[in-house]
Amino acid sequence: MSKNILIVSTSLRKNSNSEELADAFLKGAQEAGHNAQKISLRDKSIGFCKGCFACLKTGSCVIRDDAIEIVKQMHDADVLVFASPIYYYEMSGQMKTLLDRANSLYGSDYRFSDVYFLSTAAEDADGVDSRAISGLEGWIACFERAKMAGTVFAGGVNDAGEISGHPALQKAYEMGKAV
Repeated sequence: MSKNILIVSTSLRKNSNSEELADAFLKGAQEAGHNAQKISLRDKSIGFCKGCFACLKTGSCVIRDDAIEIVKQMHDADVLVFASPIYYYEMSGQMKTLLDRANSLYGSDYRFSDVYFLSTAAEDADGVDSRAISGLEGWIACFERAKMAGTVFAGGVNDAGEISGHPALQKAYEMGKAV
């Protein structure tokens, strides 16, 4: 059965390594017959959540920027995929800002159940991505029908495009194909 998959690439750098992982997942998902699309936050304007909770009453944020449309697409997706560089052992700030701005999804009739996390970092030690995964799992825990369905980490990549040939690209592709 074909699923609607939304991949959110959160790196602001052109030709980023985490975006390459997103592209590999996208290719696998599309080849498997899914309706998959990727959004990049690179040229998007996403302000910080004000904590006013108006979104819980109105279903939409009072801040009029690009987050509103992205959150609508998140609401309607069967599968969410986030791709992020790891900065100081955490997800990118722009990813965290988007998750905060997705507060209107809480208590809504969202469609997503499976959430995936793709990440890259200059460091290649075990657990480099663990805090970022934990942060995303905290967000997922607020959505009772959602679960972390899989993660892919590519360590040892720093410069743009350095991920070329990394085994994590194949893992991301296979994960996308297996959704």
